[in-house]
Amino acid sequence: MIEPIYNPSPSRYDGMHYRRAGRSGILLPLLSLGMWHNFGSRQTFSKVREMAHYAFDRGIVHFDLANNYGSEYGTAEENFGRLMETSFRPYRDELFISTKAGYDMWPGPYGNWGSRKYLMASLDQSLRRMKLDYVDLFYSHRFDPATPLEETLQALVDIVRSGKALYVGLSRYPLEAARFAFDYLKRRDVPCLLFQDRYNLLDRMPAESGVLDLTVAEGSGFIVFSPLAQGLLTNRYLNGIPTDSRMAENRTLHSEVLDETMLRRLRGLDALARERGQSLAEMSLAWLLRDERITSVIIGASSTAQIEDNLRAMEHLKFSAEELARIEELLGA
Repeated sequence: MIEPIYNPSPSRYDGMHYRRAGRSGILLPLLSLGMWHNFGSRQTFSKVREMAHYAFDRGIVHFDLANNYGSEYGTAEENFGRLMETSFRPYRDELFISTKAGYDMWPGPYGNWGSRKYLMASLDQSLRRMKLDYVDLFYSHRFDPATPLEETLQALVDIVRSGKALYVGLSRYPLEAARFAFDYLKRRDVPCLLFQDRYNLLDRMPAESGVLDLTVAEGSGFIVFSPLAQGLLTNRYLNGIPTDSRMAENRTLHSEVLDETMLRRLRGLDALARERGQSLAEMSLAWLLRDERITSVIIGASSTAQIEDNLRAMEHLKFSAEELARIEELLGA
């Protein structure tokens, strides 16, 4: 069967809101689509295509990948390459595509961490898989304590100067390494466009450590991953652990997290969300997006229905002082 030619919605930009990434010319959608779990080898390409088209039709122009995303390493990027070949190529200049390197990718000493050799080889491989001449943003996926930081950062600078990435970013760097990196990159006229970190109602480390404030002060955007704590901040676990869940499979979310204290907190948050006319997931995303320091939030999805639910978070971003106080009270209980 020949698939029909993809024609994106002519109203795709009508409902999405965009924020500037730091002091730059880039505007990102409030919600970006992450391709970590459900866009690689565990998913059919038809489902990948359905979700990607659904997102783009609603103004989600930022697709976030990494070299080892997709269960089997590289398969999320391979599927994105198929999207480029079959439907997205005419709209390349509307898309903002990021990828990363820093975690395990291939055997041996040059397939991990932050060496110049690894970062450059990985990006070349990513571009081939994604059928791209360049990415809009390339991240150092994590701080490497063994490789000189100057080597990692100079590789990022040279990647931009080579034309293989328009911008660079940092992911999960500790405060002092981030401070050094911001200064190093800025002095070479390749400033950090985005700092990516885990941040949600249950994990506030970027705000508590000072990384979020530093990012804003340095003129970088801040983008959040794991905004729903890998599904914990949804209605999925309010009545225990479903047999088909990530927690049941013990993949990246472990059952010991869901103790009685956590269940009580989640149920209290869910009750507050329903009072606001939202689901727990919608309220959790809205809590992040109410903060203007946050440029965008990366959502994952296993269906278009999940994307639709997450998009509804943008309809109600305001919280009263009483609601914010109640959230803190629930999380401290």
